[in-house]
Amino acid sequence: MTLAQSSASRLASHAVLMTGAIIMVLPFLWMLLASLTPQSEIFSGSLLPIPTVDGAIENYGNALSAIPLLRFMGNGIVVCLAILVLQIAVAIPCGYALAKLSFPGRPILLGAVLLGLLVPVQIPTIPIYIGLAKSGLLDSYAALILPWSISVFAIFLFRQFFVTFPDEVLDAARLDGFSELSIAWRIMLPAAWPAVASFSIFSIVAHWNDLYWPLVVTTNPDMMMPSLGIAYFRQAGEGTGNVGALMAGGVLVTAPLVALFLLMQKHFIRGLVLGRH
Repeated sequence: MTLAQSSASRLASHAVLMTGAIIMVLPFLWMLLASLTPQSEIFSGSLLPIPTVDGAIENYGNALSAIPLLRFMGNGIVVCLAILVLQIAVAIPCGYALAKLSFPGRPILLGAVLLGLLVPVQIPTIPIYIGLAKSGLLDSYAALILPWSISVFAIFLFRQFFVTFPDEVLDAARLDGFSELSIAWRIMLPAAWPAVASFSIFSIVAHWNDLYWPLVVTTNPDMMMPSLGIAYFRQAGEGTGNVGALMAGGVLVTAPLVALFLLMQKHFIRGLVLGRH
């Protein structure tokens, strides 16, 4: 392949990627511009709404006053961080054991982890709901957090990451008197920060945007998560005809996820690449 052909091929690839990126970003751009545009001008005929300061004040003011959106986002932060901490606390030692320790039944346990990846979250909903109801935990943080405290995806991801770790370092740590738990937390965890970053984004985005489970276990508006709060805003009639305020709420709910991804993008990509080995 000549230099000209190689450049043309690279240019065509970038053009296709840029076109796909624009198509994916355009709805979010429209949402942002609509949240800054007066309600009467959003559907004025132009492809993209024209933002104004008065429109931004009106829409964001309505979004924050019509529903306790900040409360919903606070619930999301508490629940997502608690779930993430519990998932990592379980997944690190489990992934280390499956990757580096020899014990009877290890292949069976690894197979169970892989099988768990195939089970839809809707399957165990009824028994978990009944257990939470009989325990009096509905409409509580416990109902939103405890069912997700173990993630088979996290266990598998960390197991894949730990497989590539040199055994010589672990043998040296054992000679220095480290226990297996000490090795998992003091050696493996610091080395696994890219995997932690990758999984953190997956976990936080999944539970921040989760509409299904909060809808099942919560009826009290004070316990609603961000996505359920936006749906509540629309169903309650506040956002049915006020597209600008609804888009403003969507921007406020989406912005933390975008900021998180931009902040951890480098570690996210590195963790996925290393976890493939």
